[in-house]
Amino acid sequence: MGEKSVRVRFAPSPTGPLHIGGVRTALYNYLFARQNNGAFILRLEDTDQTRFVPGAEQYIKESLEWLGIEIDEGPDQGGDHTPYRQSERKPMYRQYAERLIKQDLAYYAFDTSEELDQMRKRLEASKMQAAYDSVSRMSMKNSLTLSADEVKERLERGDDYVIRIKLPRKEEVRFHDIVRGWVVVSTNQMDDKVLLKADGMPTYHLANVVDDYLMGISHVIRGEEWLPSAPLHVMLYKFLGWEDSMPEFAHLPLLLKPDGNGKLSKRDGDRLGFPVFPLQWTDPKTGETSSGYRESGYFPDAVMNMLALLGWHTSDNREIFTKEELIKEFSLSRVSKSGAKFDVQKAYWFNQQYLQKKPLSDVYSTVKPLIDDLGYEVCQEYVEGVIDMMREKVQFAKDTILDGKYFFEDPTEYDEKVVSKKWQENTNEILLKISNSFKALPETASPEQYEENFISVCEENGVKPGSQMQPLRVAISGQGVGAPIWEMIAHLGRDYAVDRLNAATEKISFSNP
Repeated sequence: MGEKSVRVRFAPSPTGPLHIGGVRTALYNYLFARQNNGAFILRLEDTDQTRFVPGAEQYIKESLEWLGIEIDEGPDQGGDHTPYRQSERKPMYRQYAERLIKQDLAYYAFDTSEELDQMRKRLEASKMQAAYDSVSRMSMKNSLTLSADEVKERLERGDDYVIRIKLPRKEEVRFHDIVRGWVVVSTNQMDDKVLLKADGMPTYHLANVVDDYLMGISHVIRGEEWLPSAPLHVMLYKFLGWEDSMPEFAHLPLLLKPDGNGKLSKRDGDRLGFPVFPLQWTDPKTGETSSGYRESGYFPDAVMNMLALLGWHTSDNREIFTKEELIKEFSLSRVSKSGAKFDVQKAYWFNQQYLQKKPLSDVYSTVKPLIDDLGYEVCQEYVEGVIDMMREKVQFAKDTILDGKYFFEDPTEYDEKVVSKKWQENTNEILLKISNSFKALPETASPEQYEENFISVCEENGVKPGSQMQPLRVAISGQGVGAPIWEMIAHLGRDYAVDRLNAATEKISFSNP
């Protein structure tokens, strides 16, 4: 029998927006699947109905779509293993829990929440591990301590119960993790987790093992927060007789706060001014809105590139990858064990790199809605020229327009620092002469022609060209810095440049300090 084909799943719970760490988990699964000509499956783990949040499922799907992570099988795509929502698979889980009971590998537990609290307090007072385990279970109300008749009577009466796994004492659980190597845990450190809840819904532990088995999942690639549960899942595979087809595990490192102290949270983003969600999210209960990468102006491929390198390192320290290159280069063996610090400056840098490389028409389509909102009536070719000049200086596409607003509207204010420092008694007179020399140029004059005329006027009037550059820039744009000056003037056109120079000489006056 040959190697089984690669099938991976991303299995979020629709309990709110998708954290950027979850997006990275989806991305690593996707890259691994594509590299191995495998299948990427979206499965929604919505067994906890109390935490279900309206709109969260749609948000997850839209986030993956925005980033370009294509789903092969899922709630909308279908596939050979439908349904792909755990709540719709509910009837199939009970049989596995009951099979374990028949084999004496699980048991019914009838304890009330008060009795469980008393048990925990009792164990804590004795300085023992407060867990429902191979020791404490023998003093609780379950099918191991009650008579068969009483268990039967309680079940027939419809008493509330859960089904718990019956872990052996002092058994070593060993499994190999692709990222972390061998993991060894004693069952003495584990507890008899609930497999089936009182409402008949499976817990994550039972549902994910059953689903992974039935869906033929070859590799479970998930966040390290699930590492403590992995030994339990290994035991479930063993108890259910599926050890031979158990998937390989890879537990990914956490995404850490920028200072490295603890897991990156929504509050960090709000506090430090960067998104921790792919798309903007409005909480349906509180109405509170959290920012998203898409609405903040990030390119999806820049976000994908940035996320790929948060926890995975390349063999040659290269940083910029297309999606196709990531698929080719990615490997789980180069995923780090230690957490990856989130660096917002790096996120800006990635976006800037993509802004500089993208075809102008792509960037134009990104900023077109903003141009329409601002009411600028300009052709695509003109806007693309602005983008080309501005994109070296900004990090986001929208800033080519917002920081370059002087390409679209006359300045109403002039940089005060430049005016107070650079304006001399003769500055306005020189600017008027420059204006007149520009007026003599053709409408389609080149940047070089504007520069030549400017230098001639300065020489004729005995002033250094360097001393007049900033006044010229401020007179035309209102700002002390910006796009390359001669290209800017040529792009605006002769008549606009002349009008703005004349207007500036009327509005700005020299004052002795």
